[in-house]
Amino acid sequence: MTNLQMKEAALVYLDRSGGLQKFLDDCKYYNDSKQSYAVYRFNILINPSDIVELDAELGNHILHHPLKAAQVFQSVCFVAVKTLSLIGQLQTETQINIVLKLTHLPPLPSYSLDLCEFPLNYTSQRFYMMQGIVIATTTVTKYTQGARFLCSDEVCPLSKGFQYIRVHVPGATESATVRNDFVCSLCSSSLEEDRKFRVLGDKQIVEIITTKVLHAFQGDSKHQPFRFQSLSIFLRDELVNKMKIGNEYKIIGIPVCVKTSQTALCVEANSITPYTAKVPSGISDNFKCLLSLTSSSCWKFTAILANIFASQIVPPGTYNLLKLCLLMSLVQTSDCNRDPEDCLDILITTSDSLLVDRLLNYSMNLVSHGIRHPVSTDVFPTVSRNKYGTGAVSIQAGSALLAKSGVCFIGDLTSHKKDKLEQLQSVLESRSLTVFIPGKKFGDDVDQQMTFPIQCSFWSFVDVGSSSRRNAQKTSTLIGQMDCSLIPANLVEAFGLLINCNESSPCHPCLPTVQHTLKKAMDPEGLLYLASKQFTTEDFEKLLAFAKNLIMEFSLEAERMIHGYYLASRRIRTDSIHGSKLSASALKHLVSLSEAHARLNLRNKVLKEDVLIAALLFEISLTLKYGATAFCVAPNALFPFELYNEEYLEQRELYLTQCQQQLQQFIATCGPGTAFFASDE
Repeated sequence: MTNLQMKEAALVYLDRSGGLQKFLDDCKYYNDSKQSYAVYRFNILINPSDIVELDAELGNHILHHPLKAAQVFQSVCFVAVKTLSLIGQLQTETQINIVLKLTHLPPLPSYSLDLCEFPLNYTSQRFYMMQGIVIATTTVTKYTQGARFLCSDEVCPLSKGFQYIRVHVPGATESATVRNDFVCSLCSSSLEEDRKFRVLGDKQIVEIITTKVLHAFQGDSKHQPFRFQSLSIFLRDELVNKMKIGNEYKIIGIPVCVKTSQTALCVEANSITPYTAKVPSGISDNFKCLLSLTSSSCWKFTAILANIFASQIVPPGTYNLLKLCLLMSLVQTSDCNRDPEDCLDILITTSDSLLVDRLLNYSMNLVSHGIRHPVSTDVFPTVSRNKYGTGAVSIQAGSALLAKSGVCFIGDLTSHKKDKLEQLQSVLESRSLTVFIPGKKFGDDVDQQMTFPIQCSFWSFVDVGSSSRRNAQKTSTLIGQMDCSLIPANLVEAFGLLINCNESSPCHPCLPTVQHTLKKAMDPEGLLYLASKQFTTEDFEKLLAFAKNLIMEFSLEAERMIHGYYLASRRIRTDSIHGSKLSASALKHLVSLSEAHARLNLRNKVLKEDVLIAALLFEISLTLKYGATAFCVAPNALFPFELYNEEYLEQRELYLTQCQQQLQQFIATCGPGTAFFASDE
């Protein structure tokens, strides 16, 4: 009686939810095909909340005994098919394969599978919800959805018809569905598969890790040690290729144990939902107040941000240029599907690599997908054999894909081998990477290739402070040019910004840094400055999360200025022998810099004042690479004065106004429509 009541409830639910109409449409498709199948597969969308309200016992079956619940729907659907003559070819109930697709699970701890808990003793074969980031994926292969078997004894009544049907169930291997040792229950003769009725489906395996694991790649000593492991997710049929490396997902599935060389816990995925982080609705009150006080200027707010940023690592007022660039790079990362070319890559030359390393590591941790590349692993995806023996090839993510929508900090650039640097250059130029899969090596007849978009910003530095490197440097005859022979010129050009951090310069006085380091050694957790108390790390995290999701547009003045500067700069850095020294991506870098400064000001529109900051930063970078030109910019042009009070901010304001006039004069002299501008350009 209970089973009959559940069947009635299942029919009522299908009628109310629209599932019955979809079932009828699927039946029509099968019937029109005029082809006989071993199994007919039907997906039924289930909302647990609705079905529990309709019939608590059926709801309990779906949540805790999904295979038994599927049999209830199977029986209902078979009766419907036979009563209404929906599929003429179908003969037995076992030919109907019902897959219940859940929309969600109750938000209770008992339905959540935490990948950091120990032990992972989930053997009940019911639904759980888990969340994680994809770190590896395989190529797509085939599996058997269902097969028809017949008794080998021709006299036996079961040597005909569809009495022996094998259907894939969660956790079953291929050999569990199809093998040659099945026997007839009537005469004990061996069963033989009727291969022309075999139904194949697509299969893919992905590996995920919990988001907490990213702390292990961030070099952050604040986090306590914890245990973690990757979890393999089996995707079948319509779920294949729905999960991309580097993305985060919520997955509903049934945990199962799969035996390979050792027993491993895996999950048969039932439904997948991309996870989207919540965008903060605003910024902290202290930053709101600061923004209001500096609203009359387009430059003051970002100057103060750079001045007080990372006061836990360096004293306020030091490394302001680098800190401004880091903040601008951070706001160019995005949780939404923005153009990968918006990313802002930074290369730093320094004689104090330890301090720069700490500053970059601290900054990287302010975004959710900040990855410090471990030296022992690969930056970019690699190919290996799949450990489950399915014949598929596994593509491992690498640091760059894990840092999707974030920052990949790859450390000292000179520590990487030549072939890896060439690969990095190619990625910086194209923002994508193609992985080649040789067929012969992995037991396939055909070679394959997969292309991955690279959607992160790259940070790196070159330590020029060691005695051997200092002696190897050549003295340049060009004003402002720096010897960058330690790394290939094309790779330097591929980075959006080149910044020189020289500790002996007026911009980086040694004494405050030494005092800061000594105080931090005595009190590691202490807040040494008022700025650290007023504007906390959490405040900066919230500010960056809000700013990076702003939708930008360019004002007409900004567009004209950015194109004018680009064309003028390209003109004066072109010679008849080597052509233009500006790469094709230079304009994209300028656009990205302009957008970043506007975002950091929490504006939706890019103004000419933002283009000025972009042009100054870009010109400083070009001067380090090629020397100064007619538009001569000092290394400390962004921060010509130490920002002690309002008076110094006003002096900086006047200085930048003069720089803007010089930029406009430079464009008017060397830009489009002038005698210096070649007609063919």
